Amino acid sequence: MIVVTGSVTARPETFDEVRRLSLEHVHRSRTEPGCISHAVHIDCENPLRLVFFEQWADKAALAAHFRVPASGEFVYALRSLAAAPTTIDLYEASRIEKL
Repeated sequence: MIVVTGSVTARPETFDEVRRLSLEHVHRSRTEPGCISHAVHIDCENPLRLVFFEQWADKAALAAHFRVPASGEFVYALRSLAAAPTTIDLYEASRIEKL
């Protein structure tokens, strides 16, 4: 499984648009093959920062997600609305136990 974490910090005047675009991206991404989960959350310590958490079946599914034109358009749109550069980190993971 591939885990993706990311974040974007909006400017106060762009937060509503960043939130709207982020939710649209999350809902679309959830329908893609290989998407196990895809979510966005508001950071409790910085309410202008949105944090993404995604799980993908494998690298191929994630690569296909990155090739979806709407995914690229989403990242491009965020750049003009963000207060700072966006972040994205990829991890390979496997479940060791379910509690």
